Amino acid sequence: MCPLRLIPKIFLFDEDDLSAELRAQRVLNKGRLPALARYILDNPDDYVFSALTASVDGDMVFESQGDEGSAHRTGQLRIPMDARFLINDGQHRRAAIELALKEEPDLGDETIAVVFFHDAGLARSQQMFADLNRHAVRPARSIGVLYDHRDVNAQITRSLTECSAVFKGFVEMEKSTLSARSRKLFTLSALYYGNHSLLQGLELKQDEATALAQTFWETIDAALPEWALVRTKQLSAQEMRRDFIHSHGIALHALGRVGNAILRETAKPAQWKKRLMPLKDVDWTRSNTDWEGRAIVGGRVSKSHQNVTLTVNYLRKRLGLELSPEEQRVEDAYLRGDA
Repeated sequence: MCPLRLIPKIFLFDEDDLSAELRAQRVLNKGRLPALARYILDNPDDYVFSALTASVDGDMVFESQGDEGSAHRTGQLRIPMDARFLINDGQHRRAAIELALKEEPDLGDETIAVVFFHDAGLARSQQMFADLNRHAVRPARSIGVLYDHRDVNAQITRSLTECSAVFKGFVEMEKSTLSARSRKLFTLSALYYGNHSLLQGLELKQDEATALAQTFWETIDAALPEWALVRTKQLSAQEMRRDFIHSHGIALHALGRVGNAILRETAKPAQWKKRLMPLKDVDWTRSNTDWEGRAIVGGRVSKSHQNVTLTVNYLRKRLGLELSPEEQRVEDAYLRGDA
């Protein structure tokens, strides 16, 4: 248990100006703090906060009360005050406590539970963030992918953002939606689901899967000239997202599913690349009425499962691929006007 007055002094969280890749948690949402602080101040006798989780970069010594039984597991944990305490989970609680103490200093004698882990480096701290939030109120999917070091597909997706000219510098790593003024083309979560649908069921080693995904998306890039126009600054990312749908999550997901179907039929790059070439003739503009009801509903891009399937169906037909029974069922319902 740690007195509240010590929380703001010794528990740190990463600076907001660090890039998402170098932090161990999401950016502090200052808009949440007044409500959290007010909750403490209005309920000084019965407020409830879950434990803070912190990594300690320093020597820790545990002195047990005895040699056997519960006495051996009970004692004092000694941590030098020059150690670095990095918040892994609870940065909003920490900031709210600091805000509440400014208004009511007497709360400083209250205590909050803290769980300590020895600091094992950035990757471990990021994994702790991903694990701690896996079953809680989930953060944006993109930052979950960014910090998840267990999921192979997340590792593959992060690799593409670093090594592929198609994605390097054009992927929003933290948020799962792009603002109207964003200079990014894709979100990390959209690329993640695109890779997931592309590689699903293919038995490949991680390095093989990464290489295949990179080659696939570079082939798609060659068929979608607007992506390259943004990279060469002949077209802005805002204009491209406004006028075309092929950088949206639904398009990446659908392209991944189509690619998966082709790769299951032929693994030879020369053959499957050739089969993707008709994508050059697809009209990806939002004004194309073929997308209405498929990728676009009421003028807005829809990411529902049904709309993904209808988009996949459209692309399958353009590439001369047969529909699966489930895809045919969804297509029939759409053509009847039931969708």
